[in-house]
Order: sequence, then structure tokens, then C-alpha cells
Amino acid sequence: MEYRTLGASGCAVSELALGTMTFGHETDEAGAHAQLDRFVEAGGTLVDTADVYTAGASEEIVGRWLASRPADVTDRVVLATKGRFPMGEDPNGAGLSRRHLHRALDASLRRLGVETVDLYQAHAWDPLTPIEETLRFLDDAVRQGKIHYIGLSNFTGWQLQKTVDVADFRGLARPVTLQPQYSLLSREIEWEITPACASEGLGLLPWSPLGGGWLTGKYRRDARPAGATRLGENPERGVEAYDRRGGVARTWAVVDEVRAVAEERGVSMAQVALAWVRDRPAVTSVILGARTVEQLGWRGREERRPGGTENGRRGAPKAPAAPRASSSGPTCGCRHPPRGRSRPGGRPGSRSTRPCRARPCACSCRTSVRRSTRRASGRRPRNAGRP
Repeated sequence: MEYRTLGASGCAVSELALGTMTFGHETDEAGAHAQLDRFVEAGGTLVDTADVYTAGASEEIVGRWLASRPADVTDRVVLATKGRFPMGEDPNGAGLSRRHLHRALDASLRRLGVETVDLYQAHAWDPLTPIEETLRFLDDAVRQGKIHYIGLSNFTGWQLQKTVDVADFRGLARPVTLQPQYSLLSREIEWEITPACASEGLGLLPWSPLGGGWLTGKYRRDARPAGATRLGENPERGVEAYDRRGGVARTWAVVDEVRAVAEERGVSMAQVALAWVRDRPAVTSVILGARTVEQLGWRGREERRPGGTENGRRGAPKAPAAPRASSSGPTCGCRHPPRGRSRPGGRPGSRSTRPCRARPCACSCRTSVRRSTRRASGRRPRNAGRP
């Protein structure tokens, strides 16, 4: 397992995160605890949940796991949760208002059995609440020690930019991450969201990196899903519904291409799809979701990129080691500037510490490329000093 900074923060997290939306619904408590055990044994640290997952049961299951494991195990966990959606019939029981988030955060802390959550995320934009009200509450929660970092989820490009601008203008704690849907089948965030995150130092935490199972190769053109799979049980389920995606020619073109690459490299289709998402610009950690510990164990072995080993067996041959880049420039023939050097297009007067993310490359910048986008130290916040 490798680690990256949580956006522009100094907190390091595993490049694979464990999503817990199945806990208490598709996965019982024993199975959920087994997944958490397997995940941390593999070196995973980032665990993502939300108050609305199974009406709070997911947080309760995670909380009981935290309470039942030794501190040397749980201290490594970077815990993330979310608030925004309704948990009852109260007219003030939803949204990003100060009133709702105050109660939602306290309830999440009780269910998780902790005093502080590492990353608290606004689960979606609220058109009825001024974003300044939301940010002021989150800033207060940071100052009170209830949360360490602020994150966003499912925001559009303009919503993300407005949130960051208001936080900077008012001198409030700014978000460090954004959770979007992102996979080879869902790339719309590349138009505006990814550039905005890279510019403002937010790390991406993509969910559904396997396209709801489509990129594992288990669905076929000539046969509707059947059996003990999500679409086998409900072909019209969610954004990955069979007729919705299966009726699009591009879906099968992408699936065929992923299958061809996987066969050429001697790895699984899921490995190819995960490696692609993991190496996209601004990505901090990729959220995996599993119904069984066997599925998670299989994915845990996907930590190696195509060409490594799998299940302890030798896969496709590894590429030969390339010479390390010298201080005067790389020797592998790529166009990456050495780490810490100014990059073209950077802000005037700043010395960027952000590594280049172009591919392919076999030079020493492969190490630095796994670090999330970071802001240059000492940079004056936008509009600082204004009233």
C-alpha cells in the first residue's frame, strides 16, 4: 500500500480507501468487521462512511469495530463521514444549515464512538443554505476539535469554486477533498471539476471506480445479469442499471478495451480500471466498496499495478528500473521537471512543489507523482486583508 496527502493537507492516507455503504444492508456486522480487519492488515488507513448509509447502521458498525480493536490498529485509521441528507421527518433534518449539521455531526460522533472525526464532508450541495453559513459551522467544528478537515461530495465545478472562494475571502477553514463519481465510464469531472481541484489543492476521492461492476467484465452484451450480483438481483439498480448503461455503445467499447489491456498484461480487468483511476490528476485515494471480505481480499491484491505480482504469483514481467533523475533534469527522456521545480503555467511568484502527473514515465518522479496536489508554502490566501 502506498500513501498520499489528503489534498493540500499534511495528513497521509492510503491510496485505496474502504467505503462502507454496504455495511448493515448488503453486509452484516461480522462481514463488515472482517472487511475492516482485512483492509487495515493490507495497510489501508482511510475509512469512509456517512450518516445516511443504512440509516446510521454503517457508522454504528464502524464504531463498534473501533471500540473492539486495539489502539495500535485503530490509531492508524483516518476516519471520514458525511452529513446533509435526512435521517427523519423533521423539516430541519436535512441540508447544510448550521442547525442540521450541528445535530448531524454530534449524532455521527455518538454512533462512531469517537470525539473527533478526521474528515467531515458535505454530502451534496444545498441550494437553500448560503454556503457561508455551512462553512462557518464547519470552521467552528474544526476550532472545537470535533473535526480535523473539511471535505465536499458530489459538488459541481462552480459549487466547488464558490465554496473555496468564500472560505478564502472570509478566512475560514477551506475544504481539502472532493468525492465525485469517477471511472473509465464516468469521466465528466475532467471538464471542470478536476482542473478546479488541481488549481485549488483539493484531493479527489473517487467513488464507483469500477463503474458499478461494469469494468470487472462480469456483464455481457448477449445476456442480462443474473445470480448473486447487484444487477443480477436488480438490473435497474442505480446509476449502473443494465439497460441504462448496456444500451450505450461507448460502454461496451470501453469494456472491450479494458479487457484487451488486461489480457495483454496478464492481470484482471479490475486491476486495469483501478490503476487508471488511481493515476489520474489530483486523485488522493480511490474508494472501494465490497459486499464480502472475499471481494475485498481480491481487491487488496490489486495494490500492485499491472505488471507486478498477484496472489503471490509472478505476473507480467516488470519494466526494468530506470535511472533516477538528477538535479539538472530527468535522464529517462520524459519531460517532467525535477520535484520541487517551478512548473510552466504556475501562479506568478510561487514555487510549486506539485509534481508533474503526465504519463507514461519510469523516472524517479513516479514516487512523487503519487503525492496529492499541494499548494506552495507561504502563499498568501486569496483576498487576504480585505474586510
